[in-house]
Amino acid sequence: MWDLVFRDAEVVDGSGGPSYRADVAVDGGRIVSIVREAAAAGCQRPTATRTVDAEGLVLSPGFVDMHAHSDLALLRDPDHSAKAAQGVTLEVLGQDGLSYAPVDDRTREEVRRAIAGWNGDGSDVDLDWRTVGEYLDRLDTAHGGEGIAVNAAYLVPQGTVRMYAMGWADRPATPAELDRMRRLVAEGLEQGAVGMSSGLTYTPGMYAPDAELTELCRVVATYGGYYCPHHRSYGAGALRAYEEMIALAREAGCALHLAHATLNFGENEGRAPELLALLDRALDAGADLSLDTYPYTPGCTTLLALLPSWAQEGGPAAVLARLADGAAADRIRHDLEVTGSDGCHGVPVDWSTVEVSGVTDPALADRVGRRLAGWEEARTLLLADRLGTTILQHVGHEENVRAIMRHRVHTGGSDGILQGAKPHPRAYGTFPEYLGRYVREEGVLTLEECVARLTSRPAARLRLPDRGLVREGYVADLVLFDPATVAAGATFDAPRTLPVGIPHVLVAGRFVIEDGRRTDALAGRAIRRTPL
Repeated sequence: MWDLVFRDAEVVDGSGGPSYRADVAVDGGRIVSIVREAAAAGCQRPTATRTVDAEGLVLSPGFVDMHAHSDLALLRDPDHSAKAAQGVTLEVLGQDGLSYAPVDDRTREEVRRAIAGWNGDGSDVDLDWRTVGEYLDRLDTAHGGEGIAVNAAYLVPQGTVRMYAMGWADRPATPAELDRMRRLVAEGLEQGAVGMSSGLTYTPGMYAPDAELTELCRVVATYGGYYCPHHRSYGAGALRAYEEMIALAREAGCALHLAHATLNFGENEGRAPELLALLDRALDAGADLSLDTYPYTPGCTTLLALLPSWAQEGGPAAVLARLADGAAADRIRHDLEVTGSDGCHGVPVDWSTVEVSGVTDPALADRVGRRLAGWEEARTLLLADRLGTTILQHVGHEENVRAIMRHRVHTGGSDGILQGAKPHPRAYGTFPEYLGRYVREEGVLTLEECVARLTSRPAARLRLPDRGLVREGYVADLVLFDPATVAAGATFDAPRTLPVGIPHVLVAGRFVIEDGRRTDALAGRAIRRTPL
């Protein structure tokens, strides 16, 4: 007798193939038996200590969030319903070139301040690790040694590595500094990271020339990892930026996964077919290429990120000093509003599109939900909030979102920032939004296609041999959802609302969501790179 049986489920197994009706048994954290059409065929049906009637419900692999910002949230909040309730059973952390390992005492404090808008200032989490391996170990032993809500993989953040090796200098690395960066990337991969990320509109990672990135990607390729760049522009010059990353990865012989592969701002309205043609040419030429997107139009980042790169050289303290200096502030304003800041993707900022979504100083809470009136308000807010302000940018295009999500190498990623009083609803709604709106309501994807993009395709990119499919012997990371009702509850007005239509979610065979409610299970663990 097994631990658990899902009886008469409609299995969408993650392969992209047609669904089928089956009994699925779980034991010891793995899928142990799949009996198709058991009742109709008169087969002996599997029995278990617990049976869940899955009539009318879809059983699929757990969803993989290929672009998550839960680096501290998983340690801070054992509940983590923001992701667990969506059916997410694995998140990929260390995104956009900035995260919390590897660090030393100096860089730990600098990165903590630099990405306070993504993850909070970290004062409520004991940042007691230094290496990638120690961070992964910390995930495994979080919350009194029980673990975390869902599984997590990690990318070595190139910006943090550069900060560690050479500070915040806007110049090419010396040979000694480049060697140090190579060693840090190699050590991170040896300790379990699945690849390397970059944030090439964020400092200090954006200061790296292509030759430097190529050398680091050669290290990534040696370990069978992948490169995940937030590339140099999603606005002016976006297509050139995509081309740059494809050429760089080809030169390095490295697999490439394009982070939140969108085309934003007015310059790119209707240009998704050009991007897709570029991707197809690369794939047809043999590129190992994939991408992720979220199913929404607005973007989300920090207010600090919009500033030009020269204004951020030297780190957070230097930025605050420039903001306080009238002449420097005027120069920043000119770059933002006239020439187009490289931090704002080369596009002059339209302040009417910039909405404050979160602040770190509670005294500034009244700013949340408001659009910024102009540079002086933005400057005052940056100074008062010590650079910790998070924003939404309403600059996307629905036709681009739809076209890109149909592409053959597409996967799902929330890019969900959980920080702030009014976060982007993608943090709580990405995966049910795909299933409810874009599958059931609008038919942009079939259910089988969509599930494959959220499960087996990302598992293949992560080189996970026993996840991403409903198959015997695979880890029982599973989601049971109602295809007729599944939907995102999160909206821009109520972004922390949980989804509906997802009654059960299992991580390693344990219910983390049961009958629509979060259990106390902490079944998640760090997922380390599979050795070549």
